Amino acid sequence: MRVAVVHDWLYVVGGAERVLREILAIYPDADVFTLFDFLSPADRARIGLGATQTSFLQKMPFVRTRHRSYLPLMPIAVEQFDLSAYDLVISSSYAVAKGILTGPNQVHVSYIHSPMRYAWDMQHDYLRESGYDHGVKSMVARMILHRMRLWDTRTANGPDAVVANSAFVARRIRKVYGRTAEVIHPPVTQSATRADLPRSEHFLVASRLVPYKNVLAVVQAFALMPDLKLVVAGTGPEEARLREAAGPNVTFAGYLADKELRRLMITARAFVFAAEEDFGIIPVEAQAEGTPVLALGRGGARETVATLAPNRSGMFFAEPEPAAIAACVREFIEQEGTFSRAACRAQAAQFAPEVFRAEFAGFVDAQMALHHDLGAGRERSGHRLKALA
Repeated sequence: MRVAVVHDWLYVVGGAERVLREILAIYPDADVFTLFDFLSPADRARIGLGATQTSFLQKMPFVRTRHRSYLPLMPIAVEQFDLSAYDLVISSSYAVAKGILTGPNQVHVSYIHSPMRYAWDMQHDYLRESGYDHGVKSMVARMILHRMRLWDTRTANGPDAVVANSAFVARRIRKVYGRTAEVIHPPVTQSATRADLPRSEHFLVASRLVPYKNVLAVVQAFALMPDLKLVVAGTGPEEARLREAAGPNVTFAGYLADKELRRLMITARAFVFAAEEDFGIIPVEAQAEGTPVLALGRGGARETVATLAPNRSGMFFAEPEPAAIAACVREFIEQEGTFSRAACRAQAAQFAPEVFRAEFAGFVDAQMALHHDLGAGRERSGHRLKALA
């Protein structure tokens, strides 16, 4: 069986690329297609990636640093890949990969990390970041995004089966595309060793420092609690603003290597997560280190953080507002002794890579069997019609 895997693009290793890594672990002989590929040798090794086949966008100027500017060309680019020689096509899609062209004798399974957010709920952020939020350019950009939404909706019928990375995303897929998606959560790497270092006094937030992550609200919450310590790990355009809002009880750790971040997670009293994410891998990583999570009660966190026994691993706050976060932290402190490392790790174990591989491989096998059965049924019907003739 020949397998092709289509991934939107490759220039950093994030959550989608971790899913790609596990898909390639299931299908090690698969050929990988992507719009453009700028991964370093070290990152390629991290996800087990060999050679890839790229589109014409690979050679376009500034695509590495301004890839969002090429969004209007991406549907055309992905449709140029010729996958007619493959029996199984798997798309890993958060933009256009699900729009790959396949034939009736092929099975296309699409793992959708999210509907194309640039064209849907993140349209205004995209326009602002691209400098197209006013004037004539804005009008043209909005028309292009409208056409992108039409293309995105039309191509939603292309995959034979759709997988969502969370029930939250499955609801968005249902709303935007009118399709029912199987939910298979992304893989989250679990530590091979259990380092139960003593708890420190700090709470931890780790994130890219961008507005939608709501780190500012967390920093402002700890300004209301000067007796508690917060460590902020990560970098981004919001850093200067965050430093201005921070009190002396807030420490900025900057970018941290995995080992350093893991140590901060293990020793933290709790991990604070204020973003509304489709899934949210880093709260699961914190739980895998035995650390409770205090999260915004929306999006994927509702599926990954357990507030009830036996695997109670965290608490929720209702709004990404300083007062709500501060109240949640205070409530956690009152109940801190009821949380255990073992329960947090048991909750995280549900999202281990081996769980993903088993569920995804089983789902794909079922789709291949269904396709085979339907093909055999059509063939038998054809023979009966010939006999009657």
